[in-house]
Amino acid sequence: MSDISLILTAVGSIVLLLFLVMKVRLHAVVSLIIVAMLAGLCSGMEPSQIAKTIEKGMGGTLGFVAVVVALGAMFGKVMEATGALDQIAHTLLNHFGEKRAHWAIAVTGFICALPLFFDVAVVLLIGLAFAIVRRGGGSMVKIGIALLAGIASCQAFLIPAPGPILVAAQLHANFGYMILFGLLAGIPAMILGGPIWGALIAKKVHLELPEHAKSDEVGREGDGKPTFTLALGLVVLPLVMIGLKTIASRFIDPHSSAYGWLQFIGHPFTAIIVACLAAFYLLGVRRNMAPSRIMELCNEAIQPAGVIILVTGAGGVFKQVLIDSGVGGALGHMLASSGLPVVLLAFILAAAVRLIQGSATVAMLTTCGLILPMLEPLGLSGAQLSLVTIAIGGGAIVFSHVNDSGFWLANRFFSMTEKQTLQTWTVMETIIGTSGAVIAMVLSVFVH
Repeated sequence: MSDISLILTAVGSIVLLLFLVMKVRLHAVVSLIIVAMLAGLCSGMEPSQIAKTIEKGMGGTLGFVAVVVALGAMFGKVMEATGALDQIAHTLLNHFGEKRAHWAIAVTGFICALPLFFDVAVVLLIGLAFAIVRRGGGSMVKIGIALLAGIASCQAFLIPAPGPILVAAQLHANFGYMILFGLLAGIPAMILGGPIWGALIAKKVHLELPEHAKSDEVGREGDGKPTFTLALGLVVLPLVMIGLKTIASRFIDPHSSAYGWLQFIGHPFTAIIVACLAAFYLLGVRRNMAPSRIMELCNEAIQPAGVIILVTGAGGVFKQVLIDSGVGGALGHMLASSGLPVVLLAFILAAAVRLIQGSATVAMLTTCGLILPMLEPLGLSGAQLSLVTIAIGGGAIVFSHVNDSGFWLANRFFSMTEKQTLQTWTVMETIIGTSGAVIAMVLSVFVH
């Protein structure tokens, strides 16, 4: 097939995916697999090969993400149930003071969202935003946008948040550089989209405290309250392990046993499971929580994580079909001939898919499938691939509108109209995604 036909297949596949999810209301997992099958057939793949590609895409994606998402969900659940995340939030608020509460809650969202899924982080921390407003800490828009910006920036650019770590694994980016570049992109993006934009738009959009706002008191499992140092240390622990591997391995012989151990210790699997075990003991067993209760919390965390894992795996199927059918390669060749930098192309692709179908995770995975064939001949380093990952994360959150579940999450929690949600949430997401991607583009000039 010609490149034009293959590109039209890609466009048609995304349009069909949008139709099935939004109009037919078919579950995302079923929709993604159906669209992947049709894309394979329309691109000229052998029917027998399509089934093998589906297995390859599902297995290749879940081999990494299932472990990370499941362990991350357990870790986040124990941190939440024992009051560790709550302790981080309140300590930061006390340190910043109520006049700078919007800065405090943005930082809180940025830190506390690391071990959580986006919607879980919003649900857990939203009560804190309501409590600040009740105490006179600022307007609902100013505080709410700051919180959402902290969470969104973390979820777009930082590992081990599910989206960025999945894309980094697919592109074979360097995880240590992902932490560094994620912070360099995420912190300015959070500041611009959160405290600064929130303060500006609050002058135009006014919201009253929603009727459903409740007390921010959180019931805690176990005896006593975790200290701020312990809670923050547990969140930072996996980041330190991953970062140490990247830094130390630059000074050690790659053929030595020490290098092999560093690769093992700093792998996300090892880092997150160590964080889990530390949380189970320090927040659970040591505070007289029964082991059976810790197991119950882990089971509760796995249930919602299962849906995320399946959707992500189905997205991996679609990505693999785009690669094996040649669709991704055709689009990659067209974009390569445009002369645009690869980091900019990654952002544009992710933004286009995000605008069409809404889901940030699907946008990230689809963009991986489209851009991987283009990256292979370029021979980019792990650091450069980390910047491509940052750009994809930025593009995957811009232009959030009515086909995005996050749009409605913000809309309902803050009791906004659709117009107000577009003015606040949508602009905030676009500022964060664009800012992070621009920083990645600037860094790509200097990183080799």
